[in-house]
Amino acid sequence: MSPSPPWLPAVRNNAEWCDAVCRAHGRPGRFEDGLWLNPAPVPAFYPNAVTLTEDRTGATLHALSRLELPGRWGVKDSFATLELAAHGFDLLFEARWLHLAATAPVPEAASGMAWHPVRTPQELEAWEAAWSGRSPGARVFPPALLQEEGVVFLAAGDEKRLLAGGIASFAAKTVGLSNTFRVEGAPAALDAELLAHVRAHFPGQPVVGYEHGEALDAWQALGFQSGGPLRVWLRREG
Repeated sequence: MSPSPPWLPAVRNNAEWCDAVCRAHGRPGRFEDGLWLNPAPVPAFYPNAVTLTEDRTGATLHALSRLELPGRWGVKDSFATLELAAHGFDLLFEARWLHLAATAPVPEAASGMAWHPVRTPQELEAWEAAWSGRSPGARVFPPALLQEEGVVFLAAGDEKRLLAGGIASFAAKTVGLSNTFRVEGAPAALDAELLAHVRAHFPGQPVVGYEHGEALDAWQALGFQSGGPLRVWLRREG
């Protein structure tokens, strides 16, 4: 039997993170039969279903058909094996899973910028505004996430302006790195510094995530190994 690919825990880690965000909104999902499902409305940018196994039997399609959600809800096909176009979905994007081994070196960088974990609701609101590029309307990340065990919001900057940040979440014996950002004009060295601070908060743990396009290239340049593909689908209106 061949060993599991090193990026595979990223699938479960990401589903656990989706569930944590939904729990913070008071709408947790459930894990069942190789899927994470949430039949309730979810925050913006988050799916209502995440596949946890590589299913080609049709069981996943049956489970999705039972959700009966209105509007354009999403499915994260973690193994890029589902053909959902014929079932009323549009492909939003395709990406690759990423994995950084616990022993992999992290490039050193020194931008001179101060980094800190987000600790208060006010700091979290400022973080979300910097991440989204606009003043928060409907919040994606409510303050309840600050109490979630194994979750750290990291930010670089001062009280006047945040220049970079990301979220680290520990689950499935890995650290998921997500929602990373650098504002326009911020030094690229902040990416390496973010990674170093994630390592400092979770020493001796592999780091996982997913990206596509230029962001995929950027994280690979910092040592991440590219894994298997994933796809995100959106249900068509009507």
